[in-house]
Amino acid sequence: MKRQIAVFSMGFLVCAFISISGLDEVIDALRNGNSAEIAKSFDNTVEITLPAKSNSYSKSQAELILRDFFNNNPVKGFEVIHKGENGGSQYCIGTLDTKNGPFRTTLFMKQKNNKLVLQEIRLENR
Repeated sequence: MKRQIAVFSMGFLVCAFISISGLDEVIDALRNGNSAEIAKSFDNTVEITLPAKSNSYSKSQAELILRDFFNNNPVKGFEVIHKGENGGSQYCIGTLDTKNGPFRTTLFMKQKNNKLVLQEIRLENR
């Protein structure tokens, strides 16, 4: 019984570490304005909210939308305000600093098939 608890605990810690590192990888890519790296974490469809438009996009469309946003708003940095977890989902709220001003940024990720996938990105004028 103790062995089963130990194995369960180790598995839980590994899953928690993988989930956190997945969110951290997206945050690092966001800090660099790297749409290709962010796209590696996309779910099959991604909800993207920008100041001028909001829609659900396929992975390839979402990467193009994000790349266009970064081309028009070169990234200077990203500051995490809050990160959290809720029922297998993770989120991050922060401020994306660009040459055109700051954007309140929200990321939503969810565990899907043993992988953390990015389902929603919101970039709103501050």
